[in-house]
Amino acid sequence: MNIAIIGYGYWGPNLVRNFFTLEKCNVACVSDTRAERLKLVNALFPSIRTTSNADDIFNDANIDAVVIATPVSSHYQLAKKALLHGKHVLVEKPVSRSSSEVSELIDLAKQENKLLMVDHTFLYTGAVQKMKELIVKGEIGKINYFDSTRINLGLFQPDMNVLWDLAPHDVSILNYLVEEAPYSVNATGVSHAKNGLENIAFMTVNYQSGLIAHFNCSWSSPVKIRMTLVGGDQKMILYNDIEPTEKIKVYDTGYNVRTDEDKQKILVDYRVGDVFIPKLNMEEALASMAKDFITSIEKNRQPLSNGMRGLTVVKILEAAEVSIKNKGMEVLL
Repeated sequence: MNIAIIGYGYWGPNLVRNFFTLEKCNVACVSDTRAERLKLVNALFPSIRTTSNADDIFNDANIDAVVIATPVSSHYQLAKKALLHGKHVLVEKPVSRSSSEVSELIDLAKQENKLLMVDHTFLYTGAVQKMKELIVKGEIGKINYFDSTRINLGLFQPDMNVLWDLAPHDVSILNYLVEEAPYSVNATGVSHAKNGLENIAFMTVNYQSGLIAHFNCSWSSPVKIRMTLVGGDQKMILYNDIEPTEKIKVYDTGYNVRTDEDKQKILVDYRVGDVFIPKLNMEEALASMAKDFITSIEKNRQPLSNGMRGLTVVKILEAAEVSIKNKGMEVLL
């Protein structure tokens, strides 16, 4: 299968490296508008053809699939063009800034009988796969909350706020772990650069069952934190992506709430038990994602990170943006 990759900036080199090593996959071409980036491709991968014009890829009948790793503003047009030229498409997250555009791409992929996949890489990590396994097995019980912190110093984006930049990772994880569809979104944030693009933002995703999900995203933190808590009524999970080996810890910790006989006092019984550190699959997540893309094309199946998952993420971020501009107003999904 001949693959072409459009965009050789921050994430493009990782995509080229992983697809280059896959069996049944040939990275035939890389496109970028910057000559110095193409020169680097030529130095590292002499067998890969390069071009500064993405149309060369779309018009090449020998290329079966296109991977798009360009700025978000160009995703929709490039993905649409690739699908119309009969190519399978893998696009970086978020697919677009508009859910209507994502829906159009999903419909177009069905019409052209081509695969549309989104690179939500975290779904393929051993840590997230283990959390899903524990939840499916009922190990943590009913999920009560999802609490995510993704903060660091920089990089201020010129065309999107911090939620659009950082939250897609954790929103995609939330949607994968929780089967229930969210009900509404509240978000608040502030732009210290005074450019209308929030560099600190807090988002809450609400569910009718009472489950609540909270996201803390910032480009203005002196430290880098990548931490998620998943609280069940039986056990609780701590996911620390910065931790090199023990990324997942399962706490046999919980509480029971009851009222006394006169119904006027709430009594809480706390339980603190052992901490379990499960063994994780340490295969590079991007390699697993690339395999899923190729295999899904071969077997004509939907991948784990399919277009519909990408659409759900974009809908939540769209609602969050409306909420922020309206001082935290609840926006129904």
